[in-house]
Amino acid sequence: MGAIPESQINEFITKVGGKGDGAPPVAEALAAAAEARDAGDMQTAADIYDAVLAQAPETIEAIAGLGELLFEAGDTQGAEALLATAPEAKKDAPPLAALRAKMALAAQAAALGNPAEFERRLAENSKDHQARFDLAMIQNANGDRTAAADNLLAIIKADRAWNEDGARTQLLQLFEAWGMTDEATLGARRKLSALLFS
Repeated sequence: MGAIPESQINEFITKVGGKGDGAPPVAEALAAAAEARDAGDMQTAADIYDAVLAQAPETIEAIAGLGELLFEAGDTQGAEALLATAPEAKKDAPPLAALRAKMALAAQAAALGNPAEFERRLAENSKDHQARFDLAMIQNANGDRTAAADNLLAIIKADRAWNEDGARTQLLQLFEAWGMTDEATLGARRKLSALLFS
């Protein structure tokens, strides 16, 4: 798609805006940003989110969308600053909570180190739940959601009480970060239900 000049994005928002309360143009702009993002054009998506926030600064979806783009580009401070601009009454809205959870999980995984070390420990002792847990955190940070969920599910299956039900608690946090309609969430929730209710 290529980058779109800001003037063209503002013109787009104004054009679709017309008169009224501003909801339809914002919704259409958010859809255009999502489309640009899906196409891999992060700059255009960021420009559209930015333009939406210039027109409607309390738009949660735009705050979350731009915040996620900043975070994925390595600008954690920028993402945190943007999250801080959310209206107080909407600070816990699902899109913002998901971004906060994703950022917390990435920070947690970054502090853990090399996944090869945990894989070695598991090869020596398959009941090393801490190694499996830490490996799951790194797998999640690397985008391997299914492997991360499977490792946490393996801990739950082997020892539900381990670390005060820590594996299940962590798995629920992953679901929040991934979104409740994400395929990895849906698959892991089915497996979790089968484990808990079998």
